[in-house]
Amino acid sequence: MTIQQQFRDQRFANGYELVDGVAMHAENGDQFQIPHDVLKRHVRAGYFVELRIDSPRFSVHEESAEKCYCATCSGEASKPILSHSEPASLVPIPRQNVPSRGWGEDFWAQVTGREGPFFKAAVDNLLYESRLHELQQGGAVYFHEDHILAVHNSHRQNMVQGMDTAEIKMLAQWLGSQRR
Repeated sequence: MTIQQQFRDQRFANGYELVDGVAMHAENGDQFQIPHDVLKRHVRAGYFVELRIDSPRFSVHEESAEKCYCATCSGEASKPILSHSEPASLVPIPRQNVPSRGWGEDFWAQVTGREGPFFKAAVDNLLYESRLHELQQGGAVYFHEDHILAVHNSHRQNMVQGMDTAEIKMLAQWLGSQRR
C-alpha cells in the first residue's frame, strides 16, 4: 500500500484530524507561519517536522473562552493548543502530568518515508492527549506536506545545500518578506 493510500485510510479517534497548515496560514496570515513550499520540497527521511492534531468534537475549555490565553499562539484563543518545543529523541523531556481537555496538540514527528507530497513519520513526543486521539509516541502518522507546520532547525543547512539556484533565490525572497 502506498503512503498516499495509508494517509487516506488513516483515522484518529474522537474526530481528531491533522491540521492543514496552509489553510491555517491563509486564515491567520502572519500570526500563523509555516515553511515555504521550497523548504517542504527538501524534507526527507530522518528530518523532524512539526504537525498538529485537533478535533472539532471538543469545545473550548470552560474557563472564560473569550479571554483564554494560549501560550503556543502567544495570544488569546478560543481553543488553546498544547505544544512540544523539541522532538523527544533530541531533548529528553520528563513526563509531565497534564490533564486531557480535548485541546489541539502540536508535536514533532521524524520522517521515515516520502512519496511525492505524502509522508510517513514516527511520532517523536509523548502526547498529552493520546487518550483521546490514540496517537502514540513511536507510532506511525501519515500526512501531506500541507500539514507541515515547521521543519526542525537542525535540518536547515542540509536543506539549503540540496537546493538549486532558483530555489535558493525563492527562499531568500521569502525570508526577506518575513522580516517586514
